[in-house]
Amino acid sequence: MSFDKTIHLPVDADEAFALITQPERLRRWKTVAARVDLRVGGEYRWTIVPGHHAAGTFQEIEPGKRIVFTWGWESATDLPPGASTVTITLEPVDGGTSLRLVHEGLTPEQSAAHAEGWNHFLGRLVAEASSDAGAGPDEWSAAPDPIDHLISADASLAVLLGVLRKLTPEDREKPTPCEDFTAHELLEHLAGSLKNIGTALGADVTDRADAAPEVRIAELAQPTLEAFARRGVDGTIDMGFAELPATMVASILNLELLVHAWDFAKASGQNLAVSDVVTDYVEGLAVVTISEQVRSGGSFAPAQPVAETAGSLERLIAFTGRTVTA
Repeated sequence: MSFDKTIHLPVDADEAFALITQPERLRRWKTVAARVDLRVGGEYRWTIVPGHHAAGTFQEIEPGKRIVFTWGWESATDLPPGASTVTITLEPVDGGTSLRLVHEGLTPEQSAAHAEGWNHFLGRLVAEASSDAGAGPDEWSAAPDPIDHLISADASLAVLLGVLRKLTPEDREKPTPCEDFTAHELLEHLAGSLKNIGTALGADVTDRADAAPEVRIAELAQPTLEAFARRGVDGTIDMGFAELPATMVASILNLELLVHAWDFAKASGQNLAVSDVVTDYVEGLAVVTISEQVRSGGSFAPAQPVAETAGSLERLIAFTGRTVTA
């Protein structure tokens, strides 16, 4: 069985090729995180939605014309990486580019499931190519079910990158809810945290400090989360200053991603939309991670009061010592 669909993109073939191959462009319409080694035999790994990671290798590459890659899902026994093949062909037409996607090597059940997915994401690709507003946040990434430490981190990263994508150079020196941190200083702190965690996990992390905020953090978070997914959350991790339970490190990672997304949103005047599924879960992680001993060390201020009617995001933010109405 196969899935076969053709869409029209109002951009030229080179731009269409960039949209389907470049990590920064893929994150706009298809992936939360993306690793791409764009060469024949090179590997890719895409976090399609939180907790679901597609992987494979590139078989054919003709820039602006055609790309063929194997496709499968990590941790899947019925369709592992390499088990099926996707071919995308680009053809210049009046007003843009015709894109044909053929996904082969699927069972009838897999074809039906992938048809739903491809229809969803190809619709987002058209939206991304058709307007300056782009595809916008993906509702499929909003409320993952089931959820655990690492799925929650994927979802929190999706929220964070959406905020960082809208930061402007003028936001750089604006104050944030983190005391004494400008937006630029908070970005440096977050980059350092991701690099430290990634290094402790054995990930190959490179900090491109001159990259745009969204690109910089995405390039640090992707290998860190990928390494965590390979390792799991059992046992302890040597963080250099101490051996910490892996669950605690994963909890810290969640807090860094989601709470700082709120900080950046506040600093830049953005509204932050996060599903209760994610904020409820991260609030639970915060309760077991931010002890009075941790607060006394200066990492977090005392928990702040919050209205009884407050939502879980507000409760989470207040628990970390921030004033929700600031």
